Amino acid sequence: MVPDMEDLPPFDLSRFTPYRLAVAAQKTSEELARQYRARFGISIPEWRVLVHLAQAGDVSVRDIEARVAMERPKVSRAASRLEEAGYIRKTPNAVDRRLVRLSLTAQGHELMQELLPLAQAYQDDIENRLGAVLDGFEKGIDRLLGRD
Repeated sequence: MVPDMEDLPPFDLSRFTPYRLAVAAQKTSEELARQYRARFGISIPEWRVLVHLAQAGDVSVRDIEARVAMERPKVSRAASRLEEAGYIRKTPNAVDRRLVRLSLTAQGHELMQELLPLAQAYQDDIENRLGAVLDGFEKGIDRLLGRD
């Protein structure tokens, strides 16, 4: 027998903040991804690895995993595809060969010279869409991330 839905406590998923944040994040991420996927043939995980390397320089897979909220296997697969494409270089740690540092190649640097303005234009678009509520939105995100 199927339980009666009327027995459940009241709950409005459309107002549930974690759900709404996840949907908004997915939607905005996909909007930008359509642009760079069409122009450069890269995926969201590949974008995240590239942009992190452009910001942080040489870093480990573990560093990227921690900073961009992606699981290690996904970071590793994205890094392997980017290495095959010539955008990044993997350098094994001399002491522990299991640890690998990633860095942009000259080709990866050239790619980021095209990708970063695309991302900035998208950021500008988001800011325009948010308009007067942008400052409060940013403060709210910072608070949720523990940066207040």
